[in-house]
Amino acid sequence: MTANYAATMTFITRFAPSPTGYLHLGHAFSALTAFDAAQADGGGFILRIEDIDHTRCRPHFEAAIYEDLAWLGLTWPEPVLRQSEHISDYQESLEALRALGVVYPDHRTRKAQVEAALSAPQGEAADSTVETTDTPAWRLSLEAAQSVLGPRYDTLSFQEVLFRPGRHSARPEVNGDVVLGRKDIGIAYHLAVVIDDARQGVTDIVRGHDLFDATHTQVLLQALLGLPTPRYHHHALLLDEQGRRLAKRKGSKSLRDYRLEGVAAKEIKMMLSIATKTQST
Repeated sequence: MTANYAATMTFITRFAPSPTGYLHLGHAFSALTAFDAAQADGGGFILRIEDIDHTRCRPHFEAAIYEDLAWLGLTWPEPVLRQSEHISDYQESLEALRALGVVYPDHRTRKAQVEAALSAPQGEAADSTVETTDTPAWRLSLEAAQSVLGPRYDTLSFQEVLFRPGRHSARPEVNGDVVLGRKDIGIAYHLAVVIDDARQGVTDIVRGHDLFDATHTQVLLQALLGLPTPRYHHHALLLDEQGRRLAKRKGSKSLRDYRLEGVAAKEIKMMLSIATKTQST
């Protein structure tokens, strides 16, 4: 998206899928919710491809994203930002955080980190019996961040429009010392997303309320890096018949499957409308 495009808009939102599988109805609901919000406000809608995880992202999934969204009637400015083309920018920001002294190395293996996260508070130091590697992951230190920001740390906040509307205090403690630099792919989600939202002039982030807690960490990163904090719109999640969140890993039926079956886009939109009305009653 060009700077001129951003400069003419007061409401800019984005849909930022990862090409690790085919989009499903939950993705369609989130993308349409963001697109409709931008249309209603006379604003802009951006498509971004979050493909930094080269171990899981695939070109055919990315191609399907464009096809599915166009089929739903969505449009977006070109060129589309692909995170894999901006790794150096994320690394530069990670280096800036190192210079501030707010990240620290974690030499545990990824498996050991996951196991520790399930059994103990994040950020807890690894003991000598835990399997380690020479290449560390880099974690955000909440203690150091609090020291750097001083009294400002306790005043960090964000505006929520949909999920628990109002002004919320940022509480990064809910996520602990998150990983910002992964040892396998270099950069982690939290860091890349705040860089891109600022880069693209995003004013309003529309996404599922399963990511509400992530906002607390991202607001802190925005403060540390001197980036603006957008407004947040965390919408309800689309659930399956068992009341579970739709997810790629659970094999939720894809939009591509519906397209191949000859289902029209307007039928998908009707299904989403009925589903959300049913879940809200």
